[in-house]
This record gives sequence, C-alpha cells and structure tokens, in this order.
Amino acid sequence: MKALTPQEIVAELDRYIVGQHRAKKAVAVALRNRQRRRNLPPELRDEIRPKNILMIGPTGVGKTEIARRLARLVNAPFLKVEATKFTEVGYVGRDVESIIKDLVEIAVRMVKEEKTASLQEKARDNAEHRLLRILAGLEKPKQAKNPFDLFGVFTGEKTVQDTPGPEEQSSLEALTERYRRGELEQEMVQIEVVETAPVPPSMAGLGGLDEIGQGLQEFFSTMLPKKVSLRQVTVAEAREILTQQETEKLIDWDDVYREATTKVEESGIVFIDEIDKIVGGHGESGPDVSREGVQRDILPIVEGTTVWTKYGPIKTDYILFIAAGAFHVSKPSELIPEFQGRFPIRVELESLTVEDFERILVEPENALLRQEKALLESEGLHLEFTNDAIKTLAELAYQLNKENENIGARRLYTILEQVLEDISFRACEYKGKTVRIDDSFVRERLDPILKTTDLSRYIL
Repeated sequence: MKALTPQEIVAELDRYIVGQHRAKKAVAVALRNRQRRRNLPPELRDEIRPKNILMIGPTGVGKTEIARRLARLVNAPFLKVEATKFTEVGYVGRDVESIIKDLVEIAVRMVKEEKTASLQEKARDNAEHRLLRILAGLEKPKQAKNPFDLFGVFTGEKTVQDTPGPEEQSSLEALTERYRRGELEQEMVQIEVVETAPVPPSMAGLGGLDEIGQGLQEFFSTMLPKKVSLRQVTVAEAREILTQQETEKLIDWDDVYREATTKVEESGIVFIDEIDKIVGGHGESGPDVSREGVQRDILPIVEGTTVWTKYGPIKTDYILFIAAGAFHVSKPSELIPEFQGRFPIRVELESLTVEDFERILVEPENALLRQEKALLESEGLHLEFTNDAIKTLAELAYQLNKENENIGARRLYTILEQVLEDISFRACEYKGKTVRIDDSFVRERLDPILKTTDLSRYIL
C-alpha cells in the first residue's frame, strides 16, 4: 500500500467528491494513523486502536462515497452494511458477526484477484501447452466406469502420453507453428469443463438462516463429485477456459486465506449506514430487537473481539468502523453511552448548496454530465450543455431539496432523467447530431412539474 499523506488523501477524494472538507480530513487522518501505527515497536503498536468515525448529515451528501473511495484508494477490504438489516442475537434475522464474515469473503476475493493477475502469464503458458497437446492427440479425456457414473458424471481421468514419439513430436511442432501464426483460432476442440454440483433449492437458506444455507452449500460442493462435462469449443475459447483451470491449480489457497485474514485485521474498513435508525424507542415496552439490542451486539465487534469464520479467527481490534446517519428524528446523544464512546470522532457533513450542485455536475472525474454524455455518445448522439443550463439544473435541485425531502446530490439524477428522457428515448433518431441543452430547454421540461402543488408525486 502506498503511504499517502493526509493532504494527498484529501486531494484524491476531491477528484470524486465535492465539498465536505471536514469529513475528508477526518478519514485522511484516520488512514494516516494506520500507517504510523505500522512503524511503531510491536509492544506499543498493539496498544493503539483506530479512532472510529461517526458521520452526521442528510442523505446524498457524500458519506458513503467518502468511505468507499477511501477503501479503494488504499486497496483495503471494504463493506457497507445497513444497521437496520440486523436483529438482536436470538431472533430471526442477520447476526452482526456476519459483518466480519462478509468482510473476510471480500478480502479473499481481492487477494485471489491479485494472485490471479500475478500468475496470469504462467497460467496462459501452461494452458497453451495443454491445448497444443490436446490438438495433437497426446492428451485425451477418458470416461471411466465406476459408481460415480450413477450421477452422470465423468471422473476426468485422462489418457496422457508423457513422451511423444518422433511422429507425434513432428505433428506437435507443426501445430505449434500454425498456432503461433493464429491459423487455429476458429478450429473446434473438445475439452473438459468442471461444473459445480447444484445445491437443492430447498436446502439453502432455511427460514432466512443464510449461514445454515451457506454451510449446506459448502458441504454439498465438497462431498458431491465434481461433474466434468466435455464441450466442443473453438481454440480461442478453449485457451481462456484452460487458463482459468491452470490459474486455479497454481494458486496457493492457504496463502490466499492467510493474506486475506491479515488484510481484514490490519486494513479492513466497515461502513455502517442508517445508524440513527437503531436508536432505542423512548417510552416503548417490549423487546427492542432491532434497535438498542443491535447496538449492544455491534458494540463488542467495534470494541475488539474475535469472530470465528471458515477461514479462521479474525480479531476486530484494528478494523476501522465508520458509522453514518442523518439523525433527523433522533440525536447521536441518544445512542447508548458505550456505543457513543467507540466513535470518538464526530463529523457533521453540510447540506449541498447551489454552487455544490454546479460543481457536482461538471467537476468530479465521474461527473453526472460526463456520464450522460458518454452514454448517448455510444449511439452517436453528442450532448452540449450551456453554462446557463448547468446553473438552472443546480438551482432547481437546490429548490426541490429545500421544499421537499432533502435527498442531496441524488436529486440531480431525477432532474437529469426528466430533462433527457425524450432525447434518450429517441436517441437513434439523433444519430450523428449535436443536441444543445440550454436554460430554456431545461425549464421547458421541468416547469410543468415545478408548477404542480404536490411535487413529490413526480420527483422522488
């Protein structure tokens, strides 16, 4: 991981997210502290825990995007969860420990992709060697006679001639030359493809208990024999299939799991959204299984505990937790005291202004207008937005957020969709043309909606 300074982290976040400097600064310092911790002596390093962050602000102002971009920036395992999806232990629903289990799965996939990329060249060489032997008839699949035939499967045993004779060697060399010249790309070849044994639908996810369903799926995939089918494919397709098979053989899975668990423990980031929705109901009686009960269950994970996963135990002491919520109805002070104490850094994100909306439309690398232009240019239609049109779009977004529910930058999606709906629907008729979007064009399509008394019926 590249050691970025806090200023460099904020500069990278500025490429995609407009405003919210305080929040960017807080996450940049938290990330830098991780790097600083790695440089300390072991006895002191073990004592330093990450300072978790609580982001407070309306929806659509960049809370989730800041956390997601931060994780992508440092190539760290990242998981976004909704606090409302969990219930207290002992009730039907997701257990909070599944947060860490899901995070480990993400890390395993990340490490596997890294290993695959590094082994790609060797795997392709092995695949081409196998492919040429198959083409030359030196490697042939053989259907075996054994009890597994009851399942309608092949065992995948092959007839392999390790040392080709002079005649086969000559044929192999001739095929190799033709292969290198690209003459065999469309030739048909028969290869083996391993298929995963299907799990009966009734056995997976019993009563919403997804962990039982997952365990059963793993049990069946391990115990049932692998189904190996023979497929006729072109040489080009066979090369890709065999490359995948050879990559799987080259990967050291123990090493993958070890790296993944270390990655989770040292650099994992968990973003818990809708944290304001699990504030306990005041004056309510009965079990509060989806509110304060969830806070109590999340607390040990945030404080630091050991969660057992199928890849081994995971210590959560050094995972960075970022919680976020709008807190329109409740207040952060209404969270249980222990939970508040585990999120010592609080950052209030600001509502977006007209100027912010203008910048969101044009400045970031993933700017909305850039996305819309690219989509329509794929059909040969060129869009051109005037400065007046951009300003009008920003003003209308701000106005609608002020008069209705404040949904932040997401309001721009609904407005742009309304403005460009007709053009997008008839894009094929505009092929090769340039459509100019100006102030009058925007108002013409939005005025009927703006004049309506109940705006929420038309714009989300």
